[in-house]
Amino acid sequence: MKNVTPQENESESKYTQQHLANERTYLAWIRTAVALVGLGFLAAGLVFGDNRYSGVGHMVAAIAGISAVLLGGGVVAGATWDYLRKRDGINKEQFRSSSLLIRLVFFSLTAIELLLIVLVVLMLYRSPF
Repeated sequence: MKNVTPQENESESKYTQQHLANERTYLAWIRTAVALVGLGFLAAGLVFGDNRYSGVGHMVAAIAGISAVLLGGGVVAGATWDYLRKRDGINKEQFRSSSLLIRLVFFSLTAIELLLIVLVVLMLYRSPF
C-alpha cells in the first residue's frame, strides 16, 4: 500500500467534488464496458442459436461478438488509466481531456455497428418470412 503524505492527503480533500465527479465518470465507463460485453454475447447468441444461417452469418456474429467483448475489456483498461491520470491531474490542478479514449471507443463501436448491420441483413435475407 502506498504511503500518503499529509500534503497529498490535503490535496485530495481540497478537491473532493472533482474527485467524486471523476469516480462517477469512471463508473459510467465501467457500465459502458459491461453493456459492450453483453452486446457481444447477444450478437453471438443470435446466430449460433439457429442453424439456418450460413457460415458467413456465423463468422460475422463471431467477429462482432468477440470484438465487442474485447472492446469492453479495452474500455475497462482505458477508463482505469484515464481515471488515475485525471486523479493526478486534479491534485496538480491540471486538466487534460481524454480524447484518445473517446476516439478509440467511437471508431471501435462504429466498426462493431457495421458488423451488426451486416449480421441483421444476413438474418433477414435467410429468414423464412
